[in-house]
Amino acid sequence: MPGVGDDFLKSTKYERGKLPGHYLDFSTKPPTYKTYPSAQRVDLPPPDVADGPGLWETMRSRRSVRAYTQDPMSLEELSQILWATQGLTARVGDHGLRTSPSAGALYPIETYLCVNRVDTLNPGIYHYDIEGHALELLQEGDFSKDVRAGALDQQIAERASVVFIWSAVFQRSKWKYLQRAYRYVFLDAAHIAQNLALAAQGLRLGSCQIGALYDDDLNRLLGLEPDEESVIYMSSVGKPRRER
Repeated sequence: MPGVGDDFLKSTKYERGKLPGHYLDFSTKPPTYKTYPSAQRVDLPPPDVADGPGLWETMRSRRSVRAYTQDPMSLEELSQILWATQGLTARVGDHGLRTSPSAGALYPIETYLCVNRVDTLNPGIYHYDIEGHALELLQEGDFSKDVRAGALDQQIAERASVVFIWSAVFQRSKWKYLQRAYRYVFLDAAHIAQNLALAAQGLRLGSCQIGALYDDDLNRLLGLEPDEESVIYMSSVGKPRRER
């Protein structure tokens, strides 16, 4: 029986000769970057882009990893993964290009972290300042159980060293693509998650992507207004526990 998903696909499809007319008003274009100016900042080590494991071997050996040790990640490892997901790689005028593609280069996805075990970094909820390659501390403390509850009580969200929580600022994409933007937003998040999975594997870390979540619970945890920005995807990362 048709449902809301079927209606969504039907309502947002493109048909030849019936593309929506739309004038781009640059005076209403949303900001590309989100920051928390009053938050405590943690500058991240620069990413190592000179060397690394082979791409094909990394892709061949990538697996979803759900069992983690209690060993902490290093700040350097976290920095490398953050850069791999959305780090700036070049500039064209005032426009920053990133490691992952985005429809119209509008970059609607924001990264939040629930840090459980990272060397030299206090546990808490952080936001990734992409342009400054830094973390912004939003709440200090142990939120592992809150994030697990928001991930349909999946243990990986509590036991991981770090949980990446991705939200979408919908208007960044809707400004250009109207209702079609919702398709692109989810594709953008998938590109980012794949980069994370490969980067984690390249660092010999484990990761597992999480699509099952309670939107409202996680939005409240991050202090988001869901009509403007909402959590849409997650990924756990940690030191993999080897089977004996």
